Amino acid sequence: MDQIQHKFIEVQGLELHVAEIGSGPDVVVFMHGFPEIWYSWRHQMVAMAGAGFRTLAPDFRGYGLSDPPLEPEKASFGDLIKDLGALLDALGIDKVFLVAKDFGAFPAYLFSLLHQERVRGVVTFNLPHRSPSHPIQYHEHLPEGFYISRWKEPGCAEADFGRLDAKTVVRNIYILFSRSEIPIAAENQEIMDIVHPSTPLPSWALKEDLGITDFIVKVPVLLVMGEKDYVLKFPGMEEYIRSGKVREFVPQLEIVFSPDGTHFIQEQSPDKVNQLILGFLKKYI
Repeated sequence: MDQIQHKFIEVQGLELHVAEIGSGPDVVVFMHGFPEIWYSWRHQMVAMAGAGFRTLAPDFRGYGLSDPPLEPEKASFGDLIKDLGALLDALGIDKVFLVAKDFGAFPAYLFSLLHQERVRGVVTFNLPHRSPSHPIQYHEHLPEGFYISRWKEPGCAEADFGRLDAKTVVRNIYILFSRSEIPIAAENQEIMDIVHPSTPLPSWALKEDLGITDFIVKVPVLLVMGEKDYVLKFPGMEEYIRSGKVREFVPQLEIVFSPDGTHFIQEQSPDKVNQLILGFLKKYI
């Protein structure tokens, strides 16, 4: 951990924070989930660097130490894709492996669609690629108390988080999203209040850590899903993956299910996850 270096790189008028460790021609970029930062990939960065890879983990715009977008109301995944391309250009990197989870999986897949020539392979956790013509319509089946539905309204997440100190917010997030059930708040309840103050952290969580027309991803992809990840309970999600329909959009797809894996599998079982990522990367270098 002490060997991880930190730098700020100007990208599209913003200063983005980037953590980096390792050297060499084979580069891996880690893309964090919501509401995480580069730190969630610390175990994987050290392991990949030890295996001879140069590893980078940026904080997305508006996350961690990176500048927020100048006009948040106009922010989109398109910004993150452009940020990644500009970041690679600034560092003189032509081609990379992308490793992403949760929220970060969307720009990872989209970047591989738009810039296939720059992507050697993709590893994702928690979410498969899905064509916009076959979206996951969770909003139609889950109540308003689902955290994505609630927090998409401007100001709601800020108000929910703002009542608590940062350590409590992080603690609650780890507890909420480590469960196998979808977190749903009652009508007059905030998302953060679903977690009782006496609820312990998961045993593995350390307190101190706290226009496209072709939507086929043509690069090699590894999808890792935890059997206890609540995302599998999104309507249609598990069937979409297990039936193999996901391969209609990702022909070169490998799928690994982890029996005890939760939504934070890369922190919960770092050694196992590191082996999976390394095994995939070594196939394509």
